[in-house]
This record gives sequence, C-alpha cells and structure tokens, in this order.
Amino acid sequence: MVSNTARALIWVVFLVGGAVAGVCLDLRWWPAWWRNPAWHILSATLGLVVLLAVFRVSKVTGRWLARCGRVGDIPRLQTNRLVVAGPYACMRHPMHLGLMFFPLAVALLLGSPAFVFVIAPLEALVILIMVLTIEEREARGKFGSSYAAYASRVPPFNLSPDCLRKLFELPPENPDCTNPYVRAA
Repeated sequence: MVSNTARALIWVVFLVGGAVAGVCLDLRWWPAWWRNPAWHILSATLGLVVLLAVFRVSKVTGRWLARCGRVGDIPRLQTNRLVVAGPYACMRHPMHLGLMFFPLAVALLLGSPAFVFVIAPLEALVILIMVLTIEEREARGKFGSSYAAYASRVPPFNLSPDCLRKLFELPPENPDCTNPYVRAA
C-alpha cells in the first residue's frame, strides 16, 4: 500500500518539477512566450478556472468519502467502506479524474507552454496509469469481492455529462450510502 506521504511527495515532484522543467524548456524553445502579456492573461484566467474546478471536485468527492466511506473511529483521510453513491455511482475514481487536471491548472497559472502542452499531459498519463494499477490493486485488496462486483459494472472514469455534473454537486447531509455490491451472507 502506498502511503499518504509517498503520494504527497509524488504531487510535489509533479508540480514543482513540472514547473521548473517547463520554464527551462520555455526559455530554450519559446522565449518569446514570456514577453507576451496576452498569453499570460489568457493562461492565468484558464488556470484559475481549472484550479477552482479541481478544488470543487476534490471537495465534493472528499465529502462523499467522509460521509459514506467511514464507519467507526478511523483516522482522517481513511475509509473502511466502499463508496458507490454520488459520483462514485458512475465512475470508480472521480477524485482522481479531477486531480489529473491539477498539473494543467498549475501550468496554466504559471503560463508555461512546455508545461501546458508537454509536461502536464504526460503527468496526467502517469496519474492515469497509477490509478489503473496501484489504486485499483489497493481497492481490490481492501474491499475484495464487493469491489470486484462494483468494478465489473462501473468504469474507472466516465465522461458523460450526467456523471460529470455529479462531480460538482455536494452530497446531502445524510446521503443514501447503501452498497448494492455487498453480497448478503
């Protein structure tokens, strides 16, 4: 199991490393971009919009995890129950879908074309691979046959408008957290 500390370090490497690499590549490949205020205004505006969307998706999915994924006294940021409600009803990794856009948001805020067009897409691909390998393996180990049944019916990601809309809707105070994938004994 990958620790939360290791996950945080990966994000630091992605964001700081991507920024440094992006600026270095920009100064070599596209030095004129740094003198273009229109690019920076457009880029920063788009970056702010993407960043706010990433924060909203993280807030919504985090609330669903907190309200439906925790039973008993367990450490913060941990779950012990499979969440299949809200955005988790139509995709298995809605929080990760939102977080895949975090490097792009930082790249746009920085105004680095190399980070925006080269590095951020590569980082999103790495995040996708990590989700489909590490996260999936951990979830299958943690929730067993319930997760296997859930995974057989719900895709890892779903870009349908109805499902994407759920990424931005906060859960009710007492959501229905019933899990149809738990087999009765």
